[in-house]
Amino acid sequence: METKIKEEGVMHSFVEETPEPPALGDTIEGPVVAIGSGRVYVDLPPFGTGIIYGREYLAARDILKKVALGDTIAAKIVDTENEEGYIELSLKEARQAMMWSDAEKAIAEGTVFTLPIKDANKGGLIIAWQGINGFLPASQLRTEHYPRVANGEKQLILDELKKLIGEMLPVRIITADPREGKLIFSEKELSGESKESTTENYEVGDVLEGEVTGIVDFGVFVKVDSGIEGLVHISEIDWGLVEDPHSFAKVGDRVKVKVIDVKDGKISLSFKQLQDDPWVSASDRFKKDTIVEAAIIKYNKYGALASIEEGVAGLVHVSEFESEAELKEKLSLGKTYKFAITLFDPKEHRMTLSYTKANS
Repeated sequence: METKIKEEGVMHSFVEETPEPPALGDTIEGPVVAIGSGRVYVDLPPFGTGIIYGREYLAARDILKKVALGDTIAAKIVDTENEEGYIELSLKEARQAMMWSDAEKAIAEGTVFTLPIKDANKGGLIIAWQGINGFLPASQLRTEHYPRVANGEKQLILDELKKLIGEMLPVRIITADPREGKLIFSEKELSGESKESTTENYEVGDVLEGEVTGIVDFGVFVKVDSGIEGLVHISEIDWGLVEDPHSFAKVGDRVKVKVIDVKDGKISLSFKQLQDDPWVSASDRFKKDTIVEAAIIKYNKYGALASIEEGVAGLVHVSEFESEAELKEKLSLGKTYKFAITLFDPKEHRMTLSYTKANS
């Protein structure tokens, strides 16, 4: 009996420590173990060997020609197992993912870049940054660069904007959307104002008005009336599931926000705290062991998220099923099923649901 317990303990430990296999779209690192004609092989223990070849090799050949055995490179997975049994990699896509990550970091840190103007159109200026073409709308130009022409005639506006081609302008990134390939710059948002001095005027609970100045995958940046900028993190946008902040706001929108934290010269903001918390009203109707109907809204590595009503969702753990594949087979995205509530903690916004208890 003791031996069996030890074996189960060892097996549990082994399962816990075994890393999850890489998925399509993941960026992974490894050393170069072989270089062939138009091919580079990368060691990816314990999952196997990666390969960069064909179209992906041609797209990054200038970089790959300089790679030597033993060099560590980061690449993006474009096929978890090709017909030869290799994990197919893309160096170009990984570099692009890193560029967008750098852009989001630049937004968060308010980094200022001095960049050349490549071209102009009737709406603004074209700027290149790390190989990505971005856009500086005319509305985001400083006063001295804004094209003020009689009657707002578009051709005259374009003529004025073209005068800036070749000029170096200090700008910062205000929107980075890799899905849309959208990179937006601003010149007028530059400010030397001390954040430390302005945040002293704010307290948790303050309700403010402001302008959306930037949108990234992790949230929305809002400049409040005094000129200081705060972040509405993706978790504070709405009580319901938010996967794309870009669908909730756009740059230039006037919005109301609530201050939820003031720390180190920064303010954290919330949209959802200005709305009623759906978990409060849900606590009057739901409790442990209640049988409910819930719609599957998302899969994650632990199982599936199911929503019993707008803004109130719980986890259906994968351990209830033979495998992740069986879970997805029985619980389809967008469809509604019966579940038993096994944990309901509205104060912590936590709920777990059981499919087997409700359907056995």
